[in-house]
This record gives sequence, structure tokens and C-alpha cells, in this order.
Amino acid sequence: MFADPAVFAATAGLFGLIVGSFLNVVIHRLPKMMEMDWQCQCAELRGEEVPVTEPLTLSTPRSRCPHCGHRITALENIPIISWLILRGKCSGCSEPISIRYPIVEAVTGLLTAFAAWHFGFGWAAAGAILFIWAMVALTGIDFDTQLLPDSITLPLIWLGLLFNLTGTYTSLSSAVIGAVAGYLSLWSVYWGFKLATGKEGMGFGDFKLLAAIGAWLGWQMLPLTILLSSFVGAVVGVALIVLAKRGRNVPIPFGPYLAAAGLLALFWGKPLNQTYLGLF
Repeated sequence: MFADPAVFAATAGLFGLIVGSFLNVVIHRLPKMMEMDWQCQCAELRGEEVPVTEPLTLSTPRSRCPHCGHRITALENIPIISWLILRGKCSGCSEPISIRYPIVEAVTGLLTAFAAWHFGFGWAAAGAILFIWAMVALTGIDFDTQLLPDSITLPLIWLGLLFNLTGTYTSLSSAVIGAVAGYLSLWSVYWGFKLATGKEGMGFGDFKLLAAIGAWLGWQMLPLTILLSSFVGAVVGVALIVLAKRGRNVPIPFGPYLAAAGLLALFWGKPLNQTYLGLF
């Protein structure tokens, strides 16, 4: 059945829509779970009583409206379709539901379908799809909280190395060097900027994300990834300052631009690299 590229892409895209709905939960809940864990650790270190809170995981409690507490039914949780039928409003209190939810679902579905079509049925498509899902989740979390959780970035590094044991995207030696060079390159920028200005220009999560991209795509893609992410970040940053009146001192997360550059490199890295090197 999956021998037909169109059937494989369509099937993968539908599955991607479902995963996109789950990624919305990850984006919303994972930072809250991390904060609760930090609070418990701080209380234990200070010898204080650990605060009692409602258990929160990626699966419990059931999704509900943050305004009225209405529990989302199965029919109200169909990717994109439910949001359109509800006209972007909660069925319990009519408060608006953020358009980001169907956007995350649509982007995840489309990128998953494209990866299936681009790579064809096999391990390359499976790895690319996992890489895409991680990038979508990290992008949403970084936009909201300026955090890139270790629980996503660190396994992503090891997964990249595992997929390249057989050279799925690059050689294993290139992947290992890519992971090390990816981390150390932004680590060096971080310390250089901090020593020069006394300020922190980026978080440690950015180092780990670039290390993960290096582990998946190899060290040869790192210059292109850094160039693309810097260009996109600069354009978006200027647009936010000029159009959205965002203050220049307000931090702008770098993770989403690294993720976008990593996806471009995943699909078109080699021709882009050849074009870039051809300029010199």
C-alpha cells in the first residue's frame, strides 16, 4: 500500500494531524510540568513542605477549557475540523480558542506529508518525521517560555546519532562531529558575548538544539543552519520591532529560527550548500 508515494504521503499527513493535536498538549503542558518539578526540588532543598498540586502529565487530566473548565470531548478534539465547527470558540463558555491550535496541527500534518513524499517509504522518512515533530514542539515551547527542554533536545541528539549509524542522512563520524561542533559553536558565541557585554545572549538549550541538528545532518550543514537561522531571526526581529512595536530590550527566542533552518537543511541542505559555496 505504501509503495505509492501519494498514498504514503496522504496517510502520513493524516497521522501528522493527529500528532499535531498531541504536540499542542506538549507545548502547553511540558513547561508547566517542568515548573512544578522545579518548585518541588526547591522546596526539598530548603527543607520546606512540598506543595500539593493537581497531578499534571501529558495524558492527565483530560484537556479542558482554561476559562470555564469544560472538558474537551472526542468530537471537539478532531484536528482542525473541530476548531472550524466550533468557530474558534469553547462550546461551554464561548471564549475564543487560540488559532495557534489548528495552525500547529496543520503545519505538523503538512510537514509530515511532505517528508513522506520527499524521502519515500523507509527509515529516512521515519527519522525525518520524528525530527519534524520535535522541531514543532520546541518551536512552540520556545516562543511561549524561551525554554528548550532537555527532555526533547537530549534524546533528539542520541536519535540523530542512532539514525546515522547506517548513514541515513550522513556518516556517523560526520554526525558525531556535528553534535560536538554544534554545541561548542554556540557555546563559544555565548561566552564571547557574555565576556564582552556582561549579558547572556542565548540559553543553553540553543546549544543543545544545534548539537541535535548536527547529529542528524552532519557538521557540513552547521554553517548553513547558523546562516539561515541568523538571517530569518534578524528579519523577524526587525519586523517585530517595526510593525509590532516590540521593545528592543525584549528577548527574542532563537530556537524557532534554528528549528526552521534545520528543517530547510533536512530537505534541501545539499543543494543550498552547493549554491552557498558556489558564491565563493
